[in-house]
Amino acid sequence: MINNNFNDLGLSEESLRSIISKGFEEPTEIQRKMIPLILQNKNDLIGQAQTGTGKTAAFALPIIDQIKIRPGYLQAIILVPTRELAIQVSEEINSLRGTKNLLVAAIYGGQSYETQLRMFKKGVDIIVGTPGRIIDHLSRKSFSMDKISFAVLDEADEMLNMGFIEEIEKILSKTNPKRRTLLFSATMPDRILKLAKKYMGSTEIIRADKAGQTIELTDQIYFEVRASDKFDTLCRIIDTTHEFYGLIFCRTKNDVDFVTSKLSDRGYDVEGLHGDISQAQREKVLGKFRKRSINILVATDVAARGLDIYDLTHVINYALPQDPESYLHRIGRTGRAGKEGTAITFVTPDEHRNLQIIKNITKTEIRKERIPNVVDVINFKRNKITTKLKALIEVELAPAYLSLASELLKDQKAEDIIASLIKYAFQSDLEEDSYTEIQDLFESQRQSKSKKSRNKFDTNANYSRLFIALGKKDGMNPRKLLDILKKSANVDGKNVEAIQIMDSYSFFNVPNRESEIILNRLNSPNKSKRPLVERAKAAKKR
Repeated sequence: MINNNFNDLGLSEESLRSIISKGFEEPTEIQRKMIPLILQNKNDLIGQAQTGTGKTAAFALPIIDQIKIRPGYLQAIILVPTRELAIQVSEEINSLRGTKNLLVAAIYGGQSYETQLRMFKKGVDIIVGTPGRIIDHLSRKSFSMDKISFAVLDEADEMLNMGFIEEIEKILSKTNPKRRTLLFSATMPDRILKLAKKYMGSTEIIRADKAGQTIELTDQIYFEVRASDKFDTLCRIIDTTHEFYGLIFCRTKNDVDFVTSKLSDRGYDVEGLHGDISQAQREKVLGKFRKRSINILVATDVAARGLDIYDLTHVINYALPQDPESYLHRIGRTGRAGKEGTAITFVTPDEHRNLQIIKNITKTEIRKERIPNVVDVINFKRNKITTKLKALIEVELAPAYLSLASELLKDQKAEDIIASLIKYAFQSDLEEDSYTEIQDLFESQRQSKSKKSRNKFDTNANYSRLFIALGKKDGMNPRKLLDILKKSANVDGKNVEAIQIMDSYSFFNVPNRESEIILNRLNSPNKSKRPLVERAKAAKKR
């Protein structure tokens, strides 16, 4: 059974099986409040909630449960402001219908009328569409809405802002008067309330609580990354962090199992937590995590609740949270007890809108950064290997090892022997060909804007990448670096990009003019001293 109340909302067994197959464990606030009321089949409802709070499932699940199986006429119409949202909502409904034989059609401008007309001839049960294209089809009499059971206005305030209010009124005027109307909006301007009063019957307003403020000590960044590159990006973050101790949040149980298994295969000390884990196993895993016999815990939101662990270096949102409230709960697990932490969110190219909503509601700046490149990973591992080997040299070695070393030194140079041993033990860590290529979406966007070619971490003609000989061991973090640049060289933080804090050094990008000022102001005039700041060497092109 599903944990925490999905099975208490009144949904059918078919819907519960669909939820299980998707790996969701607990309803969001808007789902918990709306689903039972829609199933009661009484009032029209207004849901005030932001995008990303699980609104689609909040209306889709009870509608799927209540409409008939292929009766030969349209049963529900869902109006959305954009074609992207029409596709997204229709796909979500299809993923939730399980084995129920329903035909769902996304209708929007830009798609051929012929394709849409062919779908209508098959007998569409649910239409998800933009107001303009729906009006066009009503004018053509492509379908009738005189028997529909549900009309849903999703993101009503967005449709109002886009000038669709007249189209919405026209559409609603042609629907079955006995329908139920569900309206969702992040805000409630007067025009929306007037619309509700005119076209909705006895109405109940349901509000989802707003999220609070973010944690001050948490450095919040995001990487734009393709879904297929998420796992390798995660590995690069772990590999370029000194003593990584973090919690990785996934949206579903299936994702937790996938990430945990792949990390384990690569030799990381990791365990996973989700709703199918028994209480005894959960306690065992948490015990190992607290003792740091494992340093990576992969979990769903529900499974991570109640964790009293305060020293996390990182919280990583492997999947963008469903809602701003979940985002705050997640990142609040780092930056505790006066210790700074880092919250990293992976954002795919089509998730920018949801990220912006989280930023707006939480009133926080989530800084975009570049994914660590292969050279950064190799340099970090090189320093780590050097430190480990130096520590081993200081330990008294058994005679068998010394004897073998003496034998090898008779015929070979010491440098060749050491190099061979390092290659034997660490070849996969130190050679670029061992790493999967990750598309640099940060750089792709800059290229499209500037129309100039750049290679990964190489900078264009207007920017320089600088190296500073201060890292985490020196207490360096992005905020402190920006403070140093501001106080010492009067460089505005808005001009500093692609900050990467390593163990004993850091990288950052600045415009060329600022780079010259930084080099002059932060370096000692004494030429015999090594400069604090230098121009970074370019990564080897492949």
